[in-house]
Amino acid sequence: MSKNISELSGRKGLSKNLFEEIGVLAKANGTPSEKDLAQLATEFIIGDANLYGTATFYDFLKPENKGKKVYICNGSACLAAGTQEKVKNEVLKHWDASEVGEMCCLGRCHENAAFHVDGKNYSGKALNQLEEIKAKKNVAGDNYHVEAIGEPILTAEFPGVDGYYNLLKKMLQTPTSDLLEEIKKSGLRGRGGAGFPIGMKLESCKNSEGNTKFIVCNADEGDPGAYSDRYILEKQTHRLLLGMMIAGYVTGAQYGVVYIRAEYPEAINICQQAIDEIRGKKFIGDAILGSEFNFDFKIIAAQGAYICGEETALLSSIEGQRPEVRVRPPYPTQQGLFNKPTVVNNVETLAVLPYILENGGARYSSRGEGRSTGTKLVCLDSSFNRPGMYEVDMGTPLSTVVDELGKGFRRKTKALHIGGPLGGLVPVSKIKDLTVDFESFAQNGFLLGHASVIGIPEDFPMIDYLEHLFEFCAHESCGKCFPCRLGSTRGFELIRKARISSFKIDDELFRDLIDTMESASLCALGGGLPLPIKNALNYFQDELSPYFTPQS
Repeated sequence: MSKNISELSGRKGLSKNLFEEIGVLAKANGTPSEKDLAQLATEFIIGDANLYGTATFYDFLKPENKGKKVYICNGSACLAAGTQEKVKNEVLKHWDASEVGEMCCLGRCHENAAFHVDGKNYSGKALNQLEEIKAKKNVAGDNYHVEAIGEPILTAEFPGVDGYYNLLKKMLQTPTSDLLEEIKKSGLRGRGGAGFPIGMKLESCKNSEGNTKFIVCNADEGDPGAYSDRYILEKQTHRLLLGMMIAGYVTGAQYGVVYIRAEYPEAINICQQAIDEIRGKKFIGDAILGSEFNFDFKIIAAQGAYICGEETALLSSIEGQRPEVRVRPPYPTQQGLFNKPTVVNNVETLAVLPYILENGGARYSSRGEGRSTGTKLVCLDSSFNRPGMYEVDMGTPLSTVVDELGKGFRRKTKALHIGGPLGGLVPVSKIKDLTVDFESFAQNGFLLGHASVIGIPEDFPMIDYLEHLFEFCAHESCGKCFPCRLGSTRGFELIRKARISSFKIDDELFRDLIDTMESASLCALGGGLPLPIKNALNYFQDELSPYFTPQS
């Protein structure tokens, strides 16, 4: 990260955002021209090479994107479901191969067969309507089951904008220190995977000096199998927006930035409509409800990069820099967006704050188990008889989620990949030992993460799945640190070679490779990938042993 570029990018504030401007230049052809980038670099007083490095990093800005009209999902859930070969074959009947690219993941894991055309996502039976889609006719959207065990928090029926934003009056009448104490009392931990207490982030930002502060919603955490963020963005939008306002009030921030995945185009439109609605009602802006609190929103549409789910890479992205992971300290709450104090949290975490404002931290912490308080959204993919999104108390037995909510498996399943590409690979025999909370998963050698659940069919070769994970990491690595950039590529090459030839992977060297990635990578992408790999080597040794040299 260049601090100078952060400052130069921030000169125009959020009104004219450098990253957005690059996206505007790419709209016509799918990638910006070098001439246009050079002119933009001059305007922002930034080197040409810096902007070229940014533009060529993202899936939907890079030159290879030029002329693409259709994108096929290549996420883990669609891969395991085995639907995408048919999708590709059908798509190629209507579009030329040069017009077809790939996306990961579209959040349609509940029915798969996912693809994207002209700014809209489709899945399931929509594959049978390609003629209508190409003709830009309306095609019915997707539906998925939503249910809560106990009192719903994030899945509760929305009471309407005017009634809901009455909570602003309570917020503005509550001292920021008291509200922060309630949030800390709730025990709410980040739902993006790391489980860091949000109260500590808010307090750190509140105590950091600065006249300008930001609340950034990380809506770019694109874990295949997870569509809980998409649900909140599209169906519970105002819970997120009010949650960001609460965080801004507590910390003294004036701006909320919602950084939304390019793969969720509908969410971008719905969020903008919601922001326009509350601006029209004067619930945001200057002197909100006659108070001294000023707060407004900016939506940033991402451009396809999984690494931007890492908070510091996300901040660099907003600044128009190549989204490389930053070395910490300083932490974002001290020096974040445009070098200003910034809180970054994911969608689900921020959307909980209105409940805590309305009901108090103690009531929220009364739900859950131990240090894992409150509820968690769990997403089940199409491997279940009743795929959908479920809100459960932390500490709920995983078997309850699988058997009672998901109604068991619709196909023979040997493992669950839980928590995204960096989450644990759980053999079905371990389901009975786990509860939905951070501690249970960690103690058993897994990771709850986003609580996305992908079923790996019995007949799906585990070696193929490991190759897929390494390939994903190699493609999505920001490239800043050697262990991730090189380790993921070498891992992919080794597994590919062993899978398609008589080559045997040296077991000792392979384990050394993933140990190095785990211990030396800068962030959780390279550092987290070894977890499912190790789980597979441990629980599926018989299936994988033919591809490795015997252990000495």
